[in-house]
Amino acid sequence: MTAVPPRFAALVAERREGDVAVEVRDLAPDDLPPGEVTVRVGWSSVNYKDGLATTAGGKVAKISPLVPGVDLAGEVVASEADGIAPGDAVIVHGHDLGVAHHGGYAEYARVPAAWVVPLPAALTARQAMALGTAGFTAGLSVVQLEQRGLAPVDGPVLVTGATGGVGSTAVGMLAERGYEVVASTGKADAVAWLRDLGAAAVVGRDEVVGDASRPLGSERWAGAVDCVGGDTLAGILRTLRRDAAVAASGLTGGSALATTVFPFILRGVALLGVDSVACPRDVRLEVWRRLAGDLRPRGLDESIAVEIDGLGDDLRSALRTVLAGRMRGRTVVRIGGGR
Repeated sequence: MTAVPPRFAALVAERREGDVAVEVRDLAPDDLPPGEVTVRVGWSSVNYKDGLATTAGGKVAKISPLVPGVDLAGEVVASEADGIAPGDAVIVHGHDLGVAHHGGYAEYARVPAAWVVPLPAALTARQAMALGTAGFTAGLSVVQLEQRGLAPVDGPVLVTGATGGVGSTAVGMLAERGYEVVASTGKADAVAWLRDLGAAAVVGRDEVVGDASRPLGSERWAGAVDCVGGDTLAGILRTLRRDAAVAASGLTGGSALATTVFPFILRGVALLGVDSVACPRDVRLEVWRRLAGDLRPRGLDESIAVEIDGLGDDLRSALRTVLAGRMRGRTVVRIGGGR
């Protein structure tokens, strides 16, 4: 446990003449935004949203300059909040973190107490960021599907965008819970890896989209976790089984949805929106409790494809990689001597 030093390192994105400069800078405690809890950051992760926050056309960053990083795990060094004390191990993600409030790519962060979640005893800070925002989103997706009634005996569950952070975690999570998981990806070289995570079968994107000219297709999926959106989500809706649901959290395939009312009124299917940003705190606490227990995905440690040490060139390269759609699994970032 340490006090905040006079200067500490951060990766800063700042708009400049139509572009965004991304560089490591020294910050002072007064540069941190308001909040009741100050955290020495041990680990963060790399998410698509983090990449967008560092580009001029990303439309994610709400302030400039901004410290990106939509999640972090670390140790409390100062607190003005009841129930949160110096020395506590905590997780912070969602809300405005890394968007309109300095985020996890800094050695120290200051946040509102309402954003802080205790680190479950069964997880290390590194494992928590192997899950991170992506794992939380996957867990919340599974929770919502099961609240709707999905069970392993119902049949195959589709996961789209399966090589990404949310998708790959969902594959491992569902497989560990006994589901027959069908993973969808456009990357032929990822088939063996997805099977190792627990996928019973791997299909291409075109197979999921199917015949877009038809309002309904054959009933295939007992449920789905969609991380893509666009034509992929429309294809899922056409092929869900009666009374099934899809939990949707992504839009890399586009934000428009070209569908009809037929899946909803003739098969009673449901489209469940997954909001991991403004999720109520009681739900957030419960999902993290379960992520350390019955929702812990298969191969959690093995899901870490890349571990970055520090805030330098390797992190900036990873942000470009995630934007290019070339990232597989999870990339964690050791910020300040985290273990």
